[in-house]
Amino acid sequence: MTIALVQHAVPPASTAVVDRGVRAVRTAAEAGADLVVFPELSFTPFYPRVPVAERRRSALDLAEPVPGPTTEALAEAAADTGVVVVFNLMERDGGRTFDTSPVLDADGTLLGRTRMMHITEYEQFHEQGYYAPGNTGAPVYDTAAGRLGVAICYDRHYPEYLRALALQDAELVVVPQAGTVGEWPDGMYEAELRVAALQHGFFTALANRTGQEGTMQFAGRSFVTDPFGAVGAQAPAEATILHAELDLDRCADAPARQLFLRHRRPDQYDQGAVARPAPTDTR
Repeated sequence: MTIALVQHAVPPASTAVVDRGVRAVRTAAEAGADLVVFPELSFTPFYPRVPVAERRRSALDLAEPVPGPTTEALAEAAADTGVVVVFNLMERDGGRTFDTSPVLDADGTLLGRTRMMHITEYEQFHEQGYYAPGNTGAPVYDTAAGRLGVAICYDRHYPEYLRALALQDAELVVVPQAGTVGEWPDGMYEAELRVAALQHGFFTALANRTGQEGTMQFAGRSFVTDPFGAVGAQAPAEATILHAELDLDRCADAPARQLFLRHRRPDQYDQGAVARPAPTDTR
């Protein structure tokens, strides 16, 4: 399977970014891609960099439903080119908004949506004022490109979320990301997902934003890891489409599938069932 990670910058107040995304799908498909993945907030500015008290529009006004105009445009591109597409947007559902990644199969079918579960709040990432916590669980999708899970940006920090995807036999976990230069120590994005891939026996693919937005410099350097924990391909900092070949059959031979997952003891540590030391006899 060939994956394409679309690493791009999003200009402010542009109405043509979705069209550019459609062209990127077509370009990636012409180069042989089976799956195309876009970064977090794929076609809009990174809204949460503005604190809630300073924003001029409500989160509901910035969002759109799924399905909606962007989903329909990407679904048409997926069907025309025969590729699976994962993108990300701010979703409006009733009176709430979510950080959401729709998953489109190679015939354009909307297989479902993953909503970001864990919502952070710190300098330049004022996400709790924009998103409700996700309520879609940790779905794994049977796509034309393989069994696919999605961990949206901050969710990648939660081993229990990634473990839930592994226990559903995900072969690949894609990570739509908005990560900045200097946000974490150098190499930490890669180190975190290399360990996750090794522990769980799946490929990972992080698609990051690039470019400058206000005081935020997005880092780019999208990458793919294999289920043995090695980085197989990595993009530079600037806008590009990173292509990588993934042999999903390698998941079966990974240490996690051969050893780690088989030897789990969830009865001892899941749902608070933490083993405690025997009480000391003080008589």
